[in-house]
Amino acid sequence: MGTALCAVMALPGQAAAEGTSGPSPYVFAEGAAAVDGARNSMDSVRLTPGSTYKSSLARGGKVYYQLQLDARETVYVSATAVPGLDAKVAYGDGVEVSLEDTNGNNCNSGDARFGTSQSPRPISAWAVRAVGPIENRCKAAGTYYVVVERNSEPGSSTETWDTELRVVSEPGVAKNASTTPPESWNSASPTPPGEARKVRRGGTGFNDARALGAGVWGDRIKPGQTLFYRVPVDWGQQISAGAELGSASGGRGEYVTSALVMSLANPVRARIDDADTAYDGQQKSAALRPLAPVAYENRYSPIDSVTGTRFAGWYYLSVHLNPQVAREFGDDPLDLTLRVNVDGAAKEGPAYVGAARPAEEFSVTGEDEDAAARGETGAGAGAGSGDGGGNSGGDGMRIVAAGGFGAGTVLLAILGVWTLIGRRRAVGRVGG
Repeated sequence: MGTALCAVMALPGQAAAEGTSGPSPYVFAEGAAAVDGARNSMDSVRLTPGSTYKSSLARGGKVYYQLQLDARETVYVSATAVPGLDAKVAYGDGVEVSLEDTNGNNCNSGDARFGTSQSPRPISAWAVRAVGPIENRCKAAGTYYVVVERNSEPGSSTETWDTELRVVSEPGVAKNASTTPPESWNSASPTPPGEARKVRRGGTGFNDARALGAGVWGDRIKPGQTLFYRVPVDWGQQISAGAELGSASGGRGEYVTSALVMSLANPVRARIDDADTAYDGQQKSAALRPLAPVAYENRYSPIDSVTGTRFAGWYYLSVHLNPQVAREFGDDPLDLTLRVNVDGAAKEGPAYVGAARPAEEFSVTGEDEDAAARGETGAGAGAGSGDGGGNSGGDGMRIVAAGGFGAGTVLLAILGVWTLIGRRRAVGRVGG
């Protein structure tokens, strides 16, 4: 099949079938404004809560952005670093995000590292400016600064990373809201669902993540690839997840440590937990530890994995396959199975005073549940819904076929695309 034909058949939001070379296929938020981080606070551009931005981060760089905040809202800022697929990263490489006031006081900070896999993939760090009855700093209205810093070891690649910044505002709650974290909850390992798996192609990032409900879901993943999924989790509900990697057909190679890495992030893209497994060519599995049910009071817990489940909304699962697997067992995609549980009945949420930005950020709507049932991609991804979109390891023909099209329909669709392109070019020549 010719190169041009293959290019037409690649669907939006789908990774190019280029192994571990070239730029990352990460799909940034549709309409995200491009902003440059400043080298000092005085030159920083202002970010607005409820918005997503595209920026960049040089090696060894520290950049500033600005926020104007009132005294009522809690604001979360996440920075997702997106290195190229062929970037060289080390254990300690990563990104750090801090929120500071005008006196340089650190309100909060967080970081993310590539860790033992030492494999390039999208990673997110976050920071929060919290307002509440037990907060004693950074609660006044005024100017605040977002500081994003990249950490790199000497032997790592030097190219600039793309970054995605997301700013989310959470309204305050009624004054009588509890500040006592839960003392106990069901921490027993849940029984994973065992029904037959259904195909759901993962996305490239948070913006085109494929929606999932409770159940068993199948995909294929290539070495070096990262797949994203999203699960609606309401107040009072408890999410659990595990991933299984199928056996390799390319023979037995050397043992790959941290071959499969699975992470869970909450609605503001804050990492809650991760799990990984080594790979020797035989099937392997990894599972997240038991997590607390979603509750507003979780934010007051001293346990990080509990504070992460502080609000309802979309929770994000990402699964990454170390590119070293290709060197040991071949670069063919491997079968992937996700087992997802959402236990417990939905409960009433906190008495928010005001609205979140973006709207309905910290809730689960009927539309969200429908999206999970249909397997839709994230808003703004442009990859469609069902099993025909998203990222399936670069096999565009397989995706189209899975959508129920015959070969003749596929060819007609391709010819139609080329006809449309020709017409647009002709119009452009006439107009010029």
